[in-house]
Amino acid sequence: MKQPTFHDLTTVDVLPPNLFKRTEADLSFFAEKVKPIIEAVRTEGDAALVRFAKDFDRVTASTLSIRAEPHEFDAALARMDPKVVDSIRYAADNIRAFHTAQKPEDMWLKEMRPGAFAGDRHVPIDSVACYVPRGKGSFPSVLLMTAIPAIVAGVPRPIVITPPGPDGTVDDATLVAARLVGIEEVYKCGGAQGVAAVAYGTQTVPKCLKVVGPGSPWVVSAKRQLSHLIDPGTPAGPSESVVLADHTANPSLAALDLIIESEHGPDSSAYLVTNSRAVAEGVMAALPGLWAMLDPQRAEFSQAVLCGEHGGIVLTNHFDTAVDWVNEYAPEHLEILAEEPMAVMTRIRNAGEILLGNYTPVTLGNFVLGPNAVLPTNGAAKTAGPLSVFDYMKRISVGYVTRAGYDELAEQAHGFALYEGFSAHALAVSPLRKEIIRNGQ
Repeated sequence: MKQPTFHDLTTVDVLPPNLFKRTEADLSFFAEKVKPIIEAVRTEGDAALVRFAKDFDRVTASTLSIRAEPHEFDAALARMDPKVVDSIRYAADNIRAFHTAQKPEDMWLKEMRPGAFAGDRHVPIDSVACYVPRGKGSFPSVLLMTAIPAIVAGVPRPIVITPPGPDGTVDDATLVAARLVGIEEVYKCGGAQGVAAVAYGTQTVPKCLKVVGPGSPWVVSAKRQLSHLIDPGTPAGPSESVVLADHTANPSLAALDLIIESEHGPDSSAYLVTNSRAVAEGVMAALPGLWAMLDPQRAEFSQAVLCGEHGGIVLTNHFDTAVDWVNEYAPEHLEILAEEPMAVMTRIRNAGEILLGNYTPVTLGNFVLGPNAVLPTNGAAKTAGPLSVFDYMKRISVGYVTRAGYDELAEQAHGFALYEGFSAHALAVSPLRKEIIRNGQ
Protein backbone atom coordinates (compact mmCIF):
# COMPACT_ATOMS: atom_id res chain seq x y z
CA MET A 1 0.00 0.00 0.00
CA LYS A 2 1.21 3.52 -0.79
CA GLN A 3 2.71 5.67 1.94
CA PRO A 4 1.45 9.21 2.63
CA THR A 5 3.73 11.99 1.44
CA PHE A 6 5.75 13.28 4.38
CA HIS A 7 6.99 16.87 4.34
CA ASP A 8 9.53 17.39 7.11
CA LEU A 9 9.92 21.15 7.53
CA THR A 10 11.64 21.02 10.91
CA THR A 11 14.97 22.10 9.45
CA VAL A 12 13.84 24.75 6.95
CA ASP A 13 13.68 28.49 7.53
CA VAL A 14 11.38 29.31 4.59
CA LEU A 15 8.17 27.46 3.80
CA PRO A 16 8.53 25.70 0.40
CA PRO A 17 6.25 27.43 -2.14
CA ASN A 18 5.50 24.16 -3.95
CA LEU A 19 3.41 23.03 -0.97
CA PHE A 20 0.89 25.78 -1.63
CA LYS A 21 0.10 24.82 -5.23
CA ARG A 22 -3.28 23.31 -6.15
CA THR A 23 -4.36 21.31 -9.16
CA GLU A 24 -6.44 24.23 -10.43
CA ALA A 25 -3.60 26.74 -10.25
CA ASP A 26 -2.65 26.21 -13.90
CA LEU A 27 -5.72 26.00 -16.12
CA SER A 28 -3.90 26.51 -19.43
CA PHE A 29 -4.65 22.94 -20.56
CA PHE A 30 -8.35 23.34 -19.85
CA ALA A 31 -8.54 26.88 -21.27
CA GLU A 32 -7.82 25.73 -24.81
CA LYS A 33 -10.16 22.72 -24.55
CA VAL A 34 -12.98 24.87 -23.18
CA LYS A 35 -12.94 27.53 -25.92
CA PRO A 36 -14.58 25.40 -28.67
CA ILE A 37 -17.18 24.11 -26.18
CA ILE A 38 -18.19 27.65 -25.29
CA GLU A 39 -18.34 28.67 -28.95
CA ALA A 40 -20.49 25.67 -29.86
CA VAL A 41 -23.03 26.52 -27.14
CA ARG A 42 -23.04 30.15 -28.24
CA THR A 43 -23.79 29.30 -31.85
CA GLU A 44 -25.81 26.09 -31.57
CA GLY A 45 -27.59 26.37 -28.23
CA ASP A 46 -29.57 23.28 -27.22
CA ALA A 47 -28.13 21.15 -30.02
CA ALA A 48 -24.64 21.59 -28.57
CA LEU A 49 -25.87 20.71 -25.08
CA VAL A 50 -27.42 17.48 -26.33
CA ARG A 51 -24.26 16.56 -28.25
CA PHE A 52 -21.97 17.28 -25.29
CA ALA A 53 -24.23 15.28 -22.98
CA LYS A 54 -23.54 12.27 -25.17
CA ASP A 55 -19.83 13.02 -25.58
CA PHE A 56 -18.93 14.05 -22.02
CA ASP A 57 -21.68 12.68 -19.77
CA ARG A 58 -22.04 9.39 -21.68
CA VAL A 59 -25.77 9.85 -22.12
CA THR A 60 -27.09 6.90 -24.10
CA ALA A 61 -30.76 7.93 -24.20
CA SER A 62 -32.02 8.50 -27.73
CA THR A 63 -33.55 11.81 -26.70
CA LEU A 64 -32.63 14.24 -23.93
CA SER A 65 -35.10 16.58 -22.29
CA ILE A 66 -32.80 19.40 -21.24
CA ARG A 67 -35.22 20.67 -18.60
CA ALA A 68 -36.30 18.20 -15.93
CA GLU A 69 -40.03 17.59 -16.27
CA PRO A 70 -42.49 17.64 -13.32
CA HIS A 71 -43.02 13.88 -13.55
CA GLU A 72 -39.27 13.38 -13.05
CA PHE A 73 -39.48 15.20 -9.70
CA ASP A 74 -42.48 13.07 -8.71
CA ALA A 75 -40.77 9.82 -9.67
CA ALA A 76 -37.57 10.80 -7.85
CA LEU A 77 -39.47 11.47 -4.62
CA ALA A 78 -41.33 8.17 -4.93
CA ARG A 79 -38.04 6.26 -5.29
CA MET A 80 -36.15 7.97 -2.48
CA ASP A 81 -35.57 6.33 0.87
CA PRO A 82 -37.72 8.35 3.34
CA LYS A 83 -34.79 8.48 5.77
CA VAL A 84 -32.64 10.21 3.16
CA VAL A 85 -35.49 12.64 2.44
CA ASP A 86 -35.67 13.38 6.17
CA SER A 87 -31.94 14.06 6.23
CA ILE A 88 -32.24 16.45 3.28
CA ARG A 89 -35.10 18.23 5.03
CA TYR A 90 -33.14 18.39 8.30
CA ALA A 91 -30.13 19.92 6.55
CA ALA A 92 -32.35 22.35 4.64
CA ASP A 93 -33.91 23.60 7.88
CA ASN A 94 -30.49 24.33 9.42
CA ILE A 95 -29.11 25.94 6.27
CA ARG A 96 -32.23 28.09 5.91
CA ALA A 97 -32.07 29.19 9.56
CA PHE A 98 -28.40 30.14 9.26
CA HIS A 99 -28.85 32.19 6.10
CA THR A 100 -32.03 33.84 7.36
CA ALA A 101 -30.06 35.04 10.39
CA GLN A 102 -27.32 36.22 8.05
CA LYS A 103 -29.63 38.24 5.80
CA PRO A 104 -29.18 42.00 6.21
CA GLU A 105 -32.02 44.43 6.83
CA ASP A 106 -33.70 45.71 3.68
CA MET A 107 -32.44 49.27 4.22
CA TRP A 108 -30.64 51.41 6.74
CA LEU A 109 -30.21 55.17 6.86
CA LYS A 110 -27.99 57.16 9.18
CA GLU A 111 -27.91 60.90 9.72
CA MET A 112 -24.35 61.77 8.68
CA ARG A 113 -24.78 65.49 9.37
CA PRO A 114 -27.87 67.40 10.51
CA GLY A 115 -30.41 66.99 7.71
CA ALA A 116 -28.18 64.76 5.60
CA PHE A 117 -28.89 61.02 5.48
CA ALA A 118 -27.05 58.14 3.82
CA GLY A 119 -27.36 54.37 3.85
CA ASP A 120 -27.83 51.20 1.88
CA ARG A 121 -30.66 49.22 0.37
CA HIS A 122 -30.17 45.47 -0.05
CA VAL A 123 -31.98 43.97 -3.03
CA PRO A 124 -31.73 40.51 -4.61
CA ILE A 125 -30.21 40.01 -8.02
CA ASP A 126 -32.71 38.98 -10.71
CA SER A 127 -31.41 35.51 -11.57
CA VAL A 128 -28.81 32.96 -10.58
CA ALA A 129 -27.74 29.53 -11.79
CA CYS A 130 -26.78 27.08 -9.05
CA TYR A 131 -24.22 24.61 -10.36
CA VAL A 132 -24.50 21.12 -8.83
CA PRO A 133 -21.65 18.80 -9.92
CA ARG A 134 -22.10 15.10 -10.53
CA GLY A 135 -18.92 13.65 -12.00
CA LYS A 136 -17.71 11.77 -8.91
CA GLY A 137 -21.09 11.27 -7.22
CA SER A 138 -24.36 13.05 -6.59
CA PHE A 139 -24.47 16.13 -4.41
CA PRO A 140 -27.88 17.21 -3.11
CA SER A 141 -25.99 19.01 -0.35
CA VAL A 142 -24.53 21.39 -2.95
CA LEU A 143 -28.02 22.13 -4.20
CA LEU A 144 -29.11 23.03 -0.67
CA MET A 145 -26.04 25.19 -0.10
CA THR A 146 -26.41 27.12 -3.35
CA ALA A 147 -30.19 27.34 -3.71
CA ILE A 148 -31.35 28.09 -0.17
CA PRO A 149 -29.39 31.36 0.20
CA ALA A 150 -30.81 32.45 -3.17
CA ILE A 151 -34.34 31.82 -1.97
CA VAL A 152 -33.71 33.50 1.39
CA ALA A 153 -32.26 36.50 -0.44
CA GLY A 154 -35.40 36.69 -2.60
CA VAL A 155 -33.89 36.01 -6.03
CA PRO A 156 -36.89 35.97 -8.42
CA ARG A 157 -35.46 33.28 -10.68
CA PRO A 158 -33.05 30.78 -9.15
CA ILE A 159 -32.36 27.78 -11.38
CA VAL A 160 -30.20 24.67 -11.12
CA ILE A 161 -27.84 23.26 -13.74
CA THR A 162 -26.32 19.81 -13.29
CA PRO A 163 -24.87 17.12 -15.55
CA PRO A 164 -27.25 14.34 -16.63
CA GLY A 165 -26.53 10.70 -15.88
CA PRO A 166 -26.06 8.10 -18.62
CA ASP A 167 -29.82 7.56 -18.75
CA GLY A 168 -30.40 11.25 -19.35
CA THR A 169 -31.86 11.97 -15.91
CA VAL A 170 -30.92 14.06 -12.90
CA ASP A 171 -30.08 12.02 -9.82
CA ASP A 172 -33.07 11.53 -7.53
CA ALA A 173 -31.71 13.27 -4.45
CA THR A 174 -30.90 16.45 -6.35
CA LEU A 175 -34.44 16.63 -7.73
CA VAL A 176 -35.92 15.95 -4.30
CA ALA A 177 -33.74 18.62 -2.71
CA ALA A 178 -34.74 21.10 -5.42
CA ARG A 179 -38.42 20.50 -4.82
CA LEU A 180 -38.06 20.67 -1.04
CA VAL A 181 -36.51 24.14 -1.25
CA GLY A 182 -38.94 25.36 -3.90
CA ILE A 183 -36.99 25.20 -7.17
CA GLU A 184 -38.70 23.64 -10.19
CA GLU A 185 -36.25 24.77 -12.88
CA VAL A 186 -33.53 22.14 -13.14
CA TYR A 187 -31.56 21.85 -16.38
CA LYS A 188 -29.45 18.90 -17.48
CA CYS A 189 -26.24 20.56 -18.53
CA GLY A 190 -22.95 20.50 -16.69
CA GLY A 191 -19.29 21.19 -17.27
CA ALA A 192 -18.10 24.07 -19.39
CA GLN A 193 -21.17 23.70 -21.62
CA GLY A 194 -23.49 24.28 -18.65
CA VAL A 195 -21.68 27.47 -17.70
CA ALA A 196 -21.82 28.65 -21.32
CA ALA A 197 -25.54 27.86 -21.47
CA VAL A 198 -26.41 30.19 -18.58
CA ALA A 199 -23.93 32.82 -19.79
CA TYR A 200 -25.47 33.08 -23.28
CA GLY A 201 -28.88 31.47 -22.85
CA THR A 202 -30.14 28.78 -25.22
CA GLN A 203 -33.53 27.85 -26.63
CA THR A 204 -34.29 26.11 -23.32
CA VAL A 205 -31.82 27.30 -20.71
CA PRO A 206 -32.32 30.89 -19.52
CA LYS A 207 -29.50 33.40 -19.50
CA CYS A 208 -28.57 34.23 -15.91
CA LEU A 209 -26.73 37.07 -14.23
CA LYS A 210 -24.59 34.86 -12.00
CA VAL A 211 -23.45 31.27 -11.61
CA VAL A 212 -22.46 29.83 -8.22
CA GLY A 213 -21.25 26.48 -6.96
CA PRO A 214 -18.16 24.26 -7.04
CA GLY A 215 -16.92 22.48 -10.13
CA SER A 216 -14.09 20.81 -11.96
CA PRO A 217 -11.22 22.70 -13.65
CA TRP A 218 -13.41 22.64 -16.80
CA VAL A 219 -16.09 24.56 -14.94
CA VAL A 220 -13.62 26.95 -13.31
CA SER A 221 -11.97 27.66 -16.67
CA ALA A 222 -15.33 28.32 -18.34
CA LYS A 223 -16.33 30.70 -15.54
CA ARG A 224 -13.14 32.68 -16.04
CA GLN A 225 -13.53 32.88 -19.80
CA LEU A 226 -17.16 33.96 -19.55
CA SER A 227 -16.77 36.40 -16.66
CA HIS A 228 -17.51 39.30 -19.00
CA LEU A 229 -20.98 37.84 -19.58
CA ILE A 230 -21.87 36.26 -16.24
CA ASP A 231 -20.70 36.86 -12.69
CA PRO A 232 -18.67 33.71 -11.85
CA GLY A 233 -18.95 34.13 -8.08
CA THR A 234 -16.27 33.12 -5.60
CA PRO A 235 -13.78 30.58 -7.00
CA ALA A 236 -14.87 27.11 -5.86
CA GLY A 237 -12.77 24.43 -7.47
CA PRO A 238 -11.56 20.98 -6.35
CA SER A 239 -11.91 20.25 -2.62
CA GLU A 240 -9.11 21.02 -0.20
CA SER A 241 -8.70 20.69 3.54
CA VAL A 242 -6.16 21.10 6.30
CA VAL A 243 -6.20 19.47 9.72
CA LEU A 244 -4.13 21.61 12.10
CA ALA A 245 -3.09 19.56 15.12
CA ASP A 246 -1.03 20.29 18.20
CA HIS A 247 0.69 17.76 20.45
CA THR A 248 -2.57 16.94 22.27
CA ALA A 249 -4.40 15.74 19.16
CA ASN A 250 -5.52 12.13 18.92
CA PRO A 251 -3.65 10.75 15.87
CA SER A 252 -6.41 8.28 14.97
CA LEU A 253 -8.99 11.07 15.06
CA ALA A 254 -6.76 13.37 13.01
CA ALA A 255 -6.32 10.62 10.41
CA LEU A 256 -10.06 9.98 10.35
CA ASP A 257 -10.74 13.61 9.53
CA LEU A 258 -7.80 13.93 7.12
CA ILE A 259 -9.35 11.44 4.70
CA ILE A 260 -12.72 13.27 4.53
CA GLU A 261 -12.00 15.72 1.73
CA SER A 262 -9.30 13.55 0.16
CA GLU A 263 -11.96 11.10 -1.05
CA HIS A 264 -13.48 13.67 -3.44
CA GLY A 265 -11.00 12.87 -6.19
CA PRO A 266 -7.36 12.91 -7.24
CA ASP A 267 -7.56 16.65 -8.01
CA SER A 268 -8.30 17.43 -4.34
CA SER A 269 -5.79 18.55 -1.71
CA ALA A 270 -5.57 17.46 1.93
CA TYR A 271 -2.88 18.03 4.55
CA LEU A 272 -2.26 17.32 8.20
CA VAL A 273 -0.08 20.09 9.65
CA THR A 274 1.46 19.56 13.08
CA ASN A 275 4.52 20.31 15.15
CA SER A 276 4.29 16.92 16.89
CA ARG A 277 6.28 14.08 15.37
CA ALA A 278 4.31 11.63 17.50
CA VAL A 279 1.01 12.90 16.04
CA ALA A 280 2.43 12.83 12.51
CA GLU A 281 3.70 9.27 12.85
CA GLY A 282 0.47 8.19 14.50
CA VAL A 283 -1.56 9.56 11.61
CA MET A 284 0.64 7.79 9.08
CA ALA A 285 0.17 4.53 10.97
CA ALA A 286 -3.61 4.95 11.16
CA LEU A 287 -4.27 5.78 7.50
CA PRO A 288 -3.92 2.28 5.95
CA GLY A 289 -6.52 0.84 8.30
CA LEU A 290 -8.94 3.65 7.48
CA TRP A 291 -8.42 3.26 3.73
CA ALA A 292 -9.31 -0.41 4.10
CA MET A 293 -12.72 0.63 5.46
CA LEU A 294 -13.59 2.86 2.51
CA ASP A 295 -15.32 2.12 -0.75
CA PRO A 296 -12.46 1.01 -3.05
CA GLN A 297 -12.79 3.96 -5.42
CA ARG A 298 -12.90 6.47 -2.57
CA ALA A 299 -9.86 4.79 -1.00
CA GLU A 300 -8.05 5.11 -4.33
CA PHE A 301 -8.92 8.82 -4.52
CA SER A 302 -7.77 9.40 -0.94
CA GLN A 303 -4.47 7.62 -1.51
CA ALA A 304 -3.88 9.56 -4.72
CA VAL A 305 -4.24 12.81 -2.78
CA LEU A 306 -2.44 11.97 0.44
CA CYS A 307 0.38 10.11 -1.30
CA GLY A 308 0.72 12.65 -4.09
CA GLU A 309 1.96 16.18 -4.72
CA HIS A 310 -1.03 17.99 -3.23
CA GLY A 311 -1.45 16.33 0.11
CA GLY A 312 0.15 14.43 2.95
CA ILE A 313 1.63 15.25 6.33
CA VAL A 314 3.52 18.45 7.11
CA LEU A 315 5.74 18.43 10.18
CA THR A 316 7.00 21.78 11.47
CA ASN A 317 9.47 22.67 14.18
CA HIS A 318 7.07 24.94 16.10
CA PHE A 319 3.30 25.28 16.32
CA ASP A 320 3.69 28.93 15.29
CA THR A 321 5.18 27.70 12.02
CA ALA A 322 2.23 25.36 11.52
CA VAL A 323 -0.14 28.31 11.98
CA ASP A 324 1.91 30.36 9.51
CA TRP A 325 1.70 27.48 7.03
CA VAL A 326 -2.11 27.43 7.32
CA ASN A 327 -2.41 31.18 6.82
CA GLU A 328 -0.23 31.03 3.73
CA TYR A 329 -2.11 28.04 2.31
CA ALA A 330 -5.55 29.62 3.03
CA PRO A 331 -7.47 26.32 2.92
CA GLU A 332 -11.05 25.83 1.90
CA HIS A 333 -11.75 23.73 5.03
CA LEU A 334 -9.69 24.03 8.21
CA GLU A 335 -10.18 21.73 11.17
CA ILE A 336 -8.38 22.55 14.41
CA LEU A 337 -7.56 19.71 16.80
CA ALA A 338 -5.80 21.36 19.71
CA GLU A 339 -5.85 21.75 23.47
CA GLU A 340 -7.47 25.18 23.10
CA PRO A 341 -9.00 25.32 19.59
CA MET A 342 -10.78 28.62 20.25
CA ALA A 343 -7.48 30.31 21.08
CA VAL A 344 -5.83 28.86 17.98
CA MET A 345 -8.75 30.07 15.85
CA THR A 346 -8.01 33.71 16.73
CA ARG A 347 -4.63 33.31 15.03
CA ILE A 348 -6.10 32.12 11.74
CA ARG A 349 -6.60 34.88 9.18
CA ASN A 350 -7.08 32.87 6.00
CA ALA A 351 -9.54 29.98 5.71
CA GLY A 352 -12.88 29.36 4.05
CA GLU A 353 -14.25 27.81 7.22
CA ILE A 354 -12.85 26.87 10.62
CA LEU A 355 -14.17 23.80 12.44
CA LEU A 356 -13.21 23.47 16.07
CA GLY A 357 -12.50 20.47 18.24
CA ASN A 358 -13.05 16.74 18.31
CA TYR A 359 -16.77 16.85 17.57
CA THR A 360 -16.82 19.15 14.51
CA PRO A 361 -15.55 17.14 11.53
CA VAL A 362 -15.80 18.58 8.02
CA THR A 363 -18.64 16.14 7.38
CA LEU A 364 -20.99 18.13 9.62
CA GLY A 365 -20.07 21.40 7.94
CA ASN A 366 -20.51 19.92 4.49
CA PHE A 367 -24.02 18.66 5.11
CA VAL A 368 -26.03 19.70 8.14
CA LEU A 369 -24.48 22.28 10.46
CA GLY A 370 -25.90 25.31 8.65
CA PRO A 371 -23.02 27.53 7.45
CA ASN A 372 -22.41 27.38 3.73
CA ALA A 373 -20.08 24.66 2.49
CA VAL A 374 -19.40 26.30 -0.88
CA LEU A 375 -16.07 27.84 0.02
CA PRO A 376 -13.20 29.69 -1.70
CA THR A 377 -10.42 27.46 -3.01
CA ASN A 378 -6.95 27.85 -4.50
CA GLY A 379 -5.93 30.47 -1.94
CA ALA A 380 -8.95 32.69 -2.60
CA ALA A 381 -9.75 32.53 1.12
CA LYS A 382 -7.14 35.26 1.53
CA THR A 383 -9.62 37.75 0.11
CA ALA A 384 -12.99 35.95 -0.08
CA GLY A 385 -15.37 34.11 2.21
CA PRO A 386 -17.99 31.36 1.99
CA LEU A 387 -20.99 31.57 -0.29
CA SER A 388 -23.60 33.54 1.60
CA VAL A 389 -26.89 35.33 1.27
CA PHE A 390 -24.86 38.42 0.33
CA ASP A 391 -23.74 36.71 -2.89
CA TYR A 392 -27.34 36.82 -4.10
CA MET A 393 -27.93 40.44 -3.16
CA LYS A 394 -26.49 43.77 -4.12
CA ARG A 395 -26.22 47.00 -2.20
CA ILE A 396 -27.66 50.21 -3.55
CA SER A 397 -26.44 53.33 -1.82
CA VAL A 398 -29.15 55.74 -0.71
CA GLY A 399 -28.75 59.45 -0.01
CA TYR A 400 -31.28 62.03 1.17
CA VAL A 401 -30.43 65.62 2.01
CA THR A 402 -33.06 67.98 3.40
CA ARG A 403 -33.22 71.71 2.76
CA ALA A 404 -31.82 72.33 6.22
CA GLY A 405 -28.85 70.03 5.63
CA TYR A 406 -28.01 71.17 2.12
CA ASP A 407 -25.95 74.37 2.61
CA GLU A 408 -23.13 72.84 4.63
CA LEU A 409 -22.61 69.91 2.24
CA ALA A 410 -22.95 72.10 -0.86
CA GLU A 411 -20.21 74.47 0.28
CA GLN A 412 -17.75 71.64 0.88
CA ALA A 413 -18.65 69.81 -2.34
CA HIS A 414 -18.29 73.04 -4.34
CA GLY A 415 -14.68 73.33 -3.21
CA PHE A 416 -13.95 69.72 -4.20
CA ALA A 417 -15.51 70.19 -7.64
CA LEU A 418 -13.50 73.33 -8.40
CA TYR A 419 -10.25 71.73 -7.26
CA GLU A 420 -10.78 68.67 -9.46
CA GLY A 421 -11.78 70.81 -12.43
CA PHE A 422 -15.42 69.72 -12.78
CA SER A 423 -17.34 72.88 -13.58
CA ALA A 424 -20.71 71.10 -14.03
CA HIS A 425 -20.32 69.51 -10.60
CA ALA A 426 -19.60 72.92 -9.12
CA LEU A 427 -22.48 74.59 -10.93
CA ALA A 428 -24.94 72.00 -9.58
CA VAL A 429 -24.17 73.11 -6.00
CA SER A 430 -23.84 76.84 -6.74
CA PRO A 431 -26.47 79.48 -5.86
CA LEU A 432 -28.08 78.62 -9.23
CA ARG A 433 -29.60 75.51 -7.66
CA LYS A 434 -31.53 77.39 -5.01
CA GLU A 435 -32.62 79.95 -7.57
CA ILE A 436 -34.07 77.23 -9.83
CA ILE A 437 -35.86 75.57 -6.90
CA ARG A 438 -37.21 78.89 -5.64
CA ASN A 439 -38.53 79.89 -9.05
CA GLY A 440 -39.91 76.45 -9.83
CA GLN A 441 -38.11 76.39 -13.17
